[in-house]
Amino acid sequence: MVEFPQTLDAAIAQAQSATQAAIAAGYTRLQIDLLLPELKPTPIAFQYLPVFSHMGAGLKVFFTDAGAAALARRDWGETPFNICSLDVAGARQTTPVDELVSPDDQLFLFVAPSSVEVSPVEQVCTAAGDRPVVLFAPRLEDIGTVGIGYAARKIRERFLSTFEPCYYLRPFDRTALLRCYPAPWQVWRETDNTYALVVEELTKPGTERLEQLLLQAGGTQASPKRNVIEEMQRFLRALGQ
Repeated sequence: MVEFPQTLDAAIAQAQSATQAAIAAGYTRLQIDLLLPELKPTPIAFQYLPVFSHMGAGLKVFFTDAGAAALARRDWGETPFNICSLDVAGARQTTPVDELVSPDDQLFLFVAPSSVEVSPVEQVCTAAGDRPVVLFAPRLEDIGTVGIGYAARKIRERFLSTFEPCYYLRPFDRTALLRCYPAPWQVWRETDNTYALVVEELTKPGTERLEQLLLQAGGTQASPKRNVIEEMQRFLRALGQ
């Protein structure tokens, strides 16, 4: 039975448990989404990474560029795992894949990759073979990215469809969408500062279905006219961020 996370630490712990369960079930491409406002992915990723502590140097953590990787090395200090960058210049990868993936690597984790990095991320995934790959707080579905045409969107959608969303948390107005593998997708409703389960779906609800579920749950639609950012910030504060 999944409980709604009352703190950010609880949400991270759920993401760790979901990851372990999905890998044990044989999934090798996993996605972790904590869609909370003003949430900085790098420190949250650091809290999540102990789930792979048994891998030591077999874990390789990728950042989108050398600057982000350098900041992580500074902030995280000495780590048993490797911190790398995708070295992307625009949409062009400057580091060959065979230099990004080595035979000793056991698992690859990408921190907040954006739609610009779809190509190099996919190349690393291909080179990884059957070794697990985790997308942590990805921004690959950012429809506002300039220069993303129809063909590129289709490539991105095809690539993302190969990943299992083993943990997903997104608040709306007085409601939230949660998925914690192996549980199904769940809609929760806030009542008196607590969240109660309203309904479960076997697959991620699309926009139309999600709007129906949220309205049925007593919240607003998925794209409400009211100040969603304000609601999400309230939710984030409730999680103890």
